[in-house]
Amino acid sequence: MLAPTKKTSHSRTRRRRSHQALRAVNYSDCPRCNSPKLPHAACENCGYVRPGLSLEIKEES
Repeated sequence: MLAPTKKTSHSRTRRRRSHQALRAVNYSDCPRCNSPKLPHAACENCGYVRPGLSLEIKEES
């Protein structure tokens, strides 16, 4: 296997890696208790999922 004959420039390397940045997590507010939660997931504070459905939250001892 041969080594590269030309050095890869900074701009070419950075252009290639431009899409690899981490994105911030998208949070939404729970409509029942207004605590932040992930969208399409149950609330960790009150267990609310959607109208008519909520999960029971057991307290850890």
